[in-house]
Amino acid sequence: MIGKRSRAGLFTATAAAIGLAMTAGATHAANVKVTPLGAIDGEFCVLDRAMVFEDPDGTRILYDAGRTVAGPGDPRLGRIDAVLISHMHGDHLGDRHIPMVNAGACGKPDISVSALPHSNSVAIAAAKGAKIVTGSEMPSFLAGKLAAAGGDAKDSLLVRFGASRTIGGVAITTVPAVHSNGVAPDMIGGSLGEALKEAGMNGYVGPATGYVLTFSNGLAVYLSGDTGITAEQDLVVRGHYKAKLAVINIGDVFTTGPTEAAYVVNQLVQPAAVIPSHANEEATSGGKARAGSRTEAFMQAATMPVHLPLSGRVMEFDAGGACVAGC
Repeated sequence: MIGKRSRAGLFTATAAAIGLAMTAGATHAANVKVTPLGAIDGEFCVLDRAMVFEDPDGTRILYDAGRTVAGPGDPRLGRIDAVLISHMHGDHLGDRHIPMVNAGACGKPDISVSALPHSNSVAIAAAKGAKIVTGSEMPSFLAGKLAAAGGDAKDSLLVRFGASRTIGGVAITTVPAVHSNGVAPDMIGGSLGEALKEAGMNGYVGPATGYVLTFSNGLAVYLSGDTGITAEQDLVVRGHYKAKLAVINIGDVFTTGPTEAAYVVNQLVQPAAVIPSHANEEATSGGKARAGSRTEAFMQAATMPVHLPLSGRVMEFDAGGACVAGC
C-alpha cells in the first residue's frame, strides 16, 4: 500500500517528468526547419539550389526553386506561403525542371521538363497561392508572369534594400548581391524576346539580390544568392541583421569559389553555422563530401560547423544558429 507521502512524491515526480517533456516539445517546436529540395534524395548535386524554410509558426518559404523542384506537384513542397527568387537566371528562377525526384544522376539530373514561358518559381507560386517576394525591378516582370500563369499579379511583392515585408512570422528583406541579373529572351517571349535573341542580349531587371530572413524565434538567416564578396556582408548582414545561419554559394567562376566563400563566412558574416549551396558539382556520394571537391575544400576552410544540404533531409536550427536536429 502506498502512503500519502509516497503518493505525493510520485505525483511530484510525474508532474516534473510531464513538465520536462512539455518543455522539450516546446523547445523543439521553436526551431526553424530547413529542407533542401535537390535532384537526388540524400545527396548534394550539381544543380541543387532550392530550400524550404519553415518558421516555428508553420510559415513555409521556398528559396530559389530552380530546376530541382518537380513543378508545383512536387510532393516535397507541401504548403508554400512565399517564393523567393534571388535573380532571374534559369538555374534559380527555373527555366526547366526535373520530371520527378531521382530522375537522372547527381552529376547530370534529368531536367527535360520545360517551364517556359512562366518559370518553375512562378508556376509554383500560382498553384500554391503564394506571394513572390523580390527586389530590384523583378516584381513587375514577375507580376505579369504570375497573372499569365493563373495567379494574382498583386501577389508579386517588392522589398528593396533596407526595407522588409512580413509573411506569417517571417520578416523578409533583400540585401545587395554582386552578380548579373539578365532575363533570357525565351523567358521574355514575343517580338522583344526575338529581337534580344537575335542581338545576343538578355533583358535586365535591376541588380541581383540576396536575402535576410528573420524568423519568429529570433534566428536571422542570410541567403547569399549568387554574389561575390561584398562589404555589405560585414556591415549589413553581420553588423545590422546579425545573421547566425548563412547559406553561401561556393561554385566558383559564376559565383564565389570555396576559398572566397570561406573568407565571407569566416571574416565578414561570421555566422554560427553555414550551409553551402550552388556547388556546381556532384558534391557528395553516399551523403558525404567527395574527396577533392570544391565542397570538401570549403568545409575544410570554414571555421564554423558546415552542414551539407542533402536533399530531403530536414535540419533544425535554434535561435543562435546551432543545428539541433537532422545534421
